[in-house]
Amino acid sequence: MELENFRLYLEIERNLSFHTVKAYTGDLQDFLERAGKDFCSMTYKNIRSYIAEIQNKKYTKTTIARKIAAIKAFYRYLYREKLVDINPAANVKAPKKNKALPEFLTESEIKRIIDQVSNQRDRAILELLYATGMRISELCSLNFENMNLEENEITVFGKGGKERIVLVSNKARKILLKYMESRDIAPNNPVFTSINGNRLLPRQVHRVIAKAVQKAGLSKKVSPHTFRHTFATRMLEKGADLRVVQELLGHASISNTQIYTHVSVERLRQTYINTHPRAN
Repeated sequence: MELENFRLYLEIERNLSFHTVKAYTGDLQDFLERAGKDFCSMTYKNIRSYIAEIQNKKYTKTTIARKIAAIKAFYRYLYREKLVDINPAANVKAPKKNKALPEFLTESEIKRIIDQVSNQRDRAILELLYATGMRISELCSLNFENMNLEENEITVFGKGGKERIVLVSNKARKILLKYMESRDIAPNNPVFTSINGNRLLPRQVHRVIAKAVQKAGLSKKVSPHTFRHTFATRMLEKGADLRVVQELLGHASISNTQIYTHVSVERLRQTYINTHPRAN
């Protein structure tokens, strides 16, 4: 019963994505099955034993960190609801994750991908992802009432339902307006739909990109998030302030944005090594 209430809490109050809610509840079921005790009687020692067990398995640090985050969120919820007297997960620490540098595309690669697309909807999707750096979930949830193209602005709702404004380039705006000519522009209607008229799903956007990448002949693995990485990297390379990029991306912490400065520095280093006669 409490697992179901917790699921609703994540879904409604925390407004987490379907995939995050599913992952958290799955992690909790695994934890409770292995622990073999009622969740209200769990101790810090029980939780540490479970963590030691999963660390001996071939889980990635990211997966382990997510499992711990699910446990901590669950016990915070139970403590808030006064279902436990003490939060046994309060002092549990997650392992530090190795931050891999995100993959991004060059300007010529972006052009090659977008040039493969003749469908107006798909072209608008790719242009918008690159122009704004928005998440795929944000793009799929757009309604026409969120579009303020007269001011080159779009309102999106990010993680936790946090509202922010993203800016649209003139080129993307022009392509969006062309696409919108064939649409029934009612405020609550989704901007991007399938052939059947239903709201476009993230997996369908993945297919649009995969098809364009294949036609462009690129061997890189490209996802909607690659466009987001490319947007951020390009903004910083062109001199944008880190705080501005943080705001446009909707990052809660600037540490999440700082990784793109490492990408830019690494790119400069590789250019130097490849071009300077005495670099090697």
